[in-house]
Amino acid sequence: MDAAATLTVTYCTAADFPAIEDQLIAVYAEVYRSEAETDPFFSVERFTERLRNHAAAPRWGCAVGDVDGEPVGYSYGFARTAAYRWNGLLTPAPADELAETDTRTFALCEVMVRRQWRGTGIARTLHEELMNHRIEERSHLLVEQEHPKVRALYERWGYRWMGEMQPYPDAPRYDSLIRPLV
Repeated sequence: MDAAATLTVTYCTAADFPAIEDQLIAVYAEVYRSEAETDPFFSVERFTERLRNHAAAPRWGCAVGDVDGEPVGYSYGFARTAAYRWNGLLTPAPADELAETDTRTFALCEVMVRRQWRGTGIARTLHEELMNHRIEERSHLLVEQEHPKVRALYERWGYRWMGEMQPYPDAPRYDSLIRPLV
């Protein structure tokens, strides 16, 4: 990042979602442009549907970053409830790892940074700002198996492999990673 540039991170909740929805979708459309052209799962329409469902979930939170007023990325997720079931988990896991309460797991859905801002530390800043607002015991995320460098990045941030997941029938297979927050 240019030494003169200033990163501003704003934490948002579900109450703020209507004001930032278009910005989140626009960044997604840019970041996933090539994937969306070849895989309907990554289309803007499908992402918008997932985003709206996530934003309606309990304790949705989002850390939005901009540099000198220009959106550069965001990180968001929501709290899992005690009713959550690990559908799509392809790897057996101990029952105690899968047990949920209303405060056990934060589902980290996206950490997304526009291409020209990658490699600057913004992704980690957005992630950590989001985690600083969480009350849950741990964070869970999925990373596409075709992206081992991204998985390695999350592992450097303290995440560990938990198994494989395919959360939707038409979704790719993901590595399921988890990290303690407390």
